Amino acid sequence: MPEEKKQLTTAAGRPVGDNQNSLTVGPRGPIVFEDYLLFEKMAHFNRERVPERVVHAKGSGAYGHFTCTNPDMAKYTTAKLFNKVGKQTPTFIRCSTVGGEKGSADTERDPRGFALKFYTEEGNWDMVGNNTPVFFIRDPLKFDDFIHTQKRDPQTNLKSPTMMWDFWSLSPESLHQVTILFSDRGTPDGYRHMDGFSSHTFSLINAKNELFYVKWHFKTKQGIKNFTAEEAETMKGKDPDYAQRDLFDAIAKGDFPKWRVCLQVMPEKEAETYHLNPFDLTKVWPHKDYPLIEVGELALDRNPENYFAEVEQAAFDPKNIVPGMGYSPDKMLQGRLISYPDAHRYRIGVNYDALPVNKPQCPVMHYHRDGAMRFDGNFGSAPNYEPNSFHGPTENPEYRERPRPLTGTLDRFDHHLGNDDYTQAGNLFRLLKPDAQKRLIANIVGSMKPVPKAIQERQIGHFLKADPAYGRGIAEGLGLKVEHLQPKEAALASD
Repeated sequence: MPEEKKQLTTAAGRPVGDNQNSLTVGPRGPIVFEDYLLFEKMAHFNRERVPERVVHAKGSGAYGHFTCTNPDMAKYTTAKLFNKVGKQTPTFIRCSTVGGEKGSADTERDPRGFALKFYTEEGNWDMVGNNTPVFFIRDPLKFDDFIHTQKRDPQTNLKSPTMMWDFWSLSPESLHQVTILFSDRGTPDGYRHMDGFSSHTFSLINAKNELFYVKWHFKTKQGIKNFTAEEAETMKGKDPDYAQRDLFDAIAKGDFPKWRVCLQVMPEKEAETYHLNPFDLTKVWPHKDYPLIEVGELALDRNPENYFAEVEQAAFDPKNIVPGMGYSPDKMLQGRLISYPDAHRYRIGVNYDALPVNKPQCPVMHYHRDGAMRFDGNFGSAPNYEPNSFHGPTENPEYRERPRPLTGTLDRFDHHLGNDDYTQAGNLFRLLKPDAQKRLIANIVGSMKPVPKAIQERQIGHFLKADPAYGRGIAEGLGLKVEHLQPKEAALASD
C-alpha cells in the first residue's frame, strides 16, 4: 500500500496550500502583512537558536543504562538505584568541550564535560562532572573571571594566551589542572576513550543516618586513548566534529561504549581531620587512602533522534540528587547548585524540567505554574498554593534533609592561606613517563610563547615549586634563565 500523504500545517494546525511562494501584490509586487505563513516561518527561524551554553557549548549526547553490580551499597546509601544487583536505571549522557563555542573543534585542548542524568524511580540524579578529577579554581566567586580568560579578548575578539596565563599565574591553585590540561589528557581521542569524574565531593546516607563523603569515577572500558598535540591539530582540520561522529557511529553500529562506575568513600568523621581539605576541588583523594570501590556499569546503547530536542535542550543540575544522597561543603559545588538551574531558566526557559529529555520518569507533583512555553496542561484546575484543603501534594517528613551542625565565623577567608597548591601537580608530573613529560613541557611552551615575559616568569615560578625539572624545562623552552626568577624559585631549582 502507498504510504499515506502527510499534510503540511502551520504550528496552529492550519493546512498550508502553498509553501513555495510568498503572498505578493502581483508577481513583482511587495509582500503583504497578511502573509501569515511567511511571518510564522521567519519568526520561528529567528528563534531557532536558543542562547548557546556559556560553557560546554558544543557537545554530544546518547541514551543508555546503569546496572548496579555491588551487593553492599546499603552500607552507604538508601538510594534505590543501588538496592539490588542487576537493577538497571535509564540514563542520558552529554559529553562536551568546555571553553569553545558551538562551532569549535572537538579536538581542542580543553577539559571535557561528562554529565549524566539517571532517571530513577525517586526522581532524576544528575551527575555533572568532567573528564578530570580536579578543576582550575576552588572558589566560585572566581568562576566568571576564569571563564572570561578562556573566551575572547574584548578588543581583538581573539583567544588570548596572555589572558589565560595571566590568570593562572596569579592563581596557583590552578596548577594541578593546568598540568592535566597540557598533558596528553588535554586532547582525548573522542568521548569513548576518556574517564569521567564527579570531581566534586558529594555524600551518601544510609538507613542508620550515617553519612559518607564520596567522589564518583567512571573508568572507560574502551581503554584510555589521547591525541598528541600534532594529531589533535591535524584532526581539527580533517574533521572538527570527530568526537561527535565517533560516538554516534559507534552506537549506530552496535559497538556500545561502557564505563566501570566506582566511588571513593570517606566516613564523615574522617573528613574533619584528613590532611587535605576533602572539599577542595583542586585536590584529589589519594587512592592509597581511599581506594576505588566498584558499584556498577554504565553502557550507552541508543542515539538521540533529534539533536536539538534531546541534546541541546538537555539540562543537568548538580542539585538533582535522590533520597540517600547529599551534597558537601565543597564551595564550587555550592555555587553550582545555584548557577546551573539559573542558567537553564535563562537559556531554555523556566519550564526546562518538563522538556522530554529532562522530565523525570516517575510521578511529578509540585506547585510551579505558568511561565514561558508551558506545554503540559499546567496542572489543570488543581490548586496552585500550599497548604490547601483540596488534596494537593504535601510534604513527606521522611525525606527531610539530614541535620548537620555548623560552627565558625562568617568571613571572606583567603583560600590561598594554608593550602599546598604544588605537591599534587608535582606528583602528577613525576608520574608521567619521560616522553609524556617532554610533550607536556612542549605543549606549555607553545602556549606561553606569545605571553609577556613577566607573566612567563611568574608562572615558571609555580612550575618550579611543583618540580624543579618541570620549571626548568619550560624556562629553557622559552629561552629564560631560572636564576633570573625570584630567589626562592631559583634556589628551589638548584636543589
